[in-house]
Amino acid sequence: MIRARLFAALMTVLPQHGLSRLVHRLARWRWRPWKNALIRGFIKAYHINMGEAVSTEPDSYASFNAFFTRALAPGKRPIKTDLGTILSPVDGAVSQFGTIESGRLIQAKGRHYTLDALLGGDPSLTAAFTEGRFATLYLSPRDYHRVHMPCAGTLQRMLHVPGRLFGVSTPLVAQVPRLYARNERVISLFETDAGPLAVILVGAIGVGSIETVWAGEVTPPRGQRIRSWDMRNQAIELAAGEEMGRFNLGSSVILLLPPDANVTWHETIALEAPVRLGQPMAELADAEADSGAIPGESHDGLE
Repeated sequence: MIRARLFAALMTVLPQHGLSRLVHRLARWRWRPWKNALIRGFIKAYHINMGEAVSTEPDSYASFNAFFTRALAPGKRPIKTDLGTILSPVDGAVSQFGTIESGRLIQAKGRHYTLDALLGGDPSLTAAFTEGRFATLYLSPRDYHRVHMPCAGTLQRMLHVPGRLFGVSTPLVAQVPRLYARNERVISLFETDAGPLAVILVGAIGVGSIETVWAGEVTPPRGQRIRSWDMRNQAIELAAGEEMGRFNLGSSVILLLPPDANVTWHETIALEAPVRLGQPMAELADAEADSGAIPGESHDGLE
């Protein structure tokens, strides 16, 4: 416990963004001796199963980042596309899940943060998910780091909320107050057959950038102002299991579901339980057609 508190205190005073910018550069350095040694050392340290990747040869990757965000070979993660099923969007572990009660989400035992803060203080978005359900999924360094759709949806809005870059390992999540609502994050809001869905990619120290398939790198650049894009005219429709984004070095994903989706969690979903991309996480009843429209804004769209 004392060690975890000291680690959390150290993370608070470290130049989080500066270190992450350095990692961003080093992870993309293509000097072969550097990137080959780094990739091979990482595979050994974290017992990476290269047999799941499209390219199984470590030296074939142009950079460490290309290796870290490697694609899976076809068929390695079967995707069930049953209507009303929420799939795991990642390989990882269940950090927390449950109901958003009184506008608060569980971060760890004895720690909570508010839905309003998580969504950048947008009251219309907060209203769409108040008393809904959430799941927080942690991606360890050894996991596959692309993020896929938990169900079919049409993109409505995207927000980039700047913030800190605390690590998201279990000890830090237990120690740092309101961590997920303080860290930088990219929020993607979809309309689905069961109402609104939010897929939130949370940054962390060492996460040099967060990408989406429709916008490329969203971070960096960084700033102090929340950026918001109205995406309703872009007609971006993604199928269940289709890739929607990735971490260039890892972090956590938070899913938000509306209050009237009648979520039943799958029996395999439990705290710290491992999950795999495409694994059923929950079943939900169809929401009323007009109950969960995501409020849009007339902010600048992506070019």
